[in-house]
Amino acid sequence: MEFVHRPVLLEETIKGLNIRPDGIYVDGTLGGAGHAFHICERLTSGGRLIGIDQDEDAILAAGERLKPFADRVTIVRDNYSNIGKVLSDMGVDKVDGILLDIGVSSYQLDTAERGFTYNDEDALLDMRMDRRTAMTAEDIVNDYSEADLYRIIRDYGEDRFAKNIARHIVHARAAGRIRTAGQLVEIIKAAVPMKFRAVGGHPAKRTFQALRIELNRELEVLENSIDDMIDLLGDGGRLCIITFHSLEDRIVKNKFRENVNTCTCPPEFPVCVCGNKPKGVIITRKPIVPTEEETKENKRAKSSKLRIFERRTEK
Repeated sequence: MEFVHRPVLLEETIKGLNIRPDGIYVDGTLGGAGHAFHICERLTSGGRLIGIDQDEDAILAAGERLKPFADRVTIVRDNYSNIGKVLSDMGVDKVDGILLDIGVSSYQLDTAERGFTYNDEDALLDMRMDRRTAMTAEDIVNDYSEADLYRIIRDYGEDRFAKNIARHIVHARAAGRIRTAGQLVEIIKAAVPMKFRAVGGHPAKRTFQALRIELNRELEVLENSIDDMIDLLGDGGRLCIITFHSLEDRIVKNKFRENVNTCTCPPEFPVCVCGNKPKGVIITRKPIVPTEEETKENKRAKSSKLRIFERRTEK
């Protein structure tokens, strides 16, 4: 299957990056180069795009798609959490823009052997973004304690039936290892009351999301990377982050605010004495969401939100 990740909020993101033709830009979640291709179109030979992705299939697909811009593109297989080292190894100190699109690609969702989908009953429970790592979603399902399963389904899946789902998983695996999506889906269905199965989407959706987030440390990586990314921006450089659920969006919103409200003085102090200055400004007072037309054309864009931060350094 061809690696395709139809770029969501494309026009809004390109506009938000405020691209300079000779600038240096990083796509930290390169995927199939959906956004990156359009960034490269706006760069001259003096500009540069650095694409980062941990998925080997994405690296191969992006390399093919970006061949017309080979003179201005560098692709690195890594996690965007290591962006500082990636840029340092290239001798790059500051960049003009960074993009993160935290969504799972259509290719990953639709390719059964990647194990992200609950729609193929024979799909193995893999869910690794980076298949160089050993641990899979199967290991979480079969080896985590009931308490830990409850925690991740509750916190990362925000599922009201998390406790019952965790209990059913532990009971079911006592009879044999749970290996496929079909097995897990049936267990989850049995844990969700009948009257709730027909509302709110597929009953396994939230649990599969929780397993994916836990396995790939998605929220931890996002939260721990934003400060470093802002520090890597040159004056006027922008960080654009697209998220797809409330947990991610909340992290981005809060981290952006922290980088604006940097003062650590007690509230009762009449003036600031800590010396901490804002690192920039938040461009998006509220997140940018897709138009009705886009959501009709691409249903996976429905929950996407774009937030933008601009670095401002003191003169």
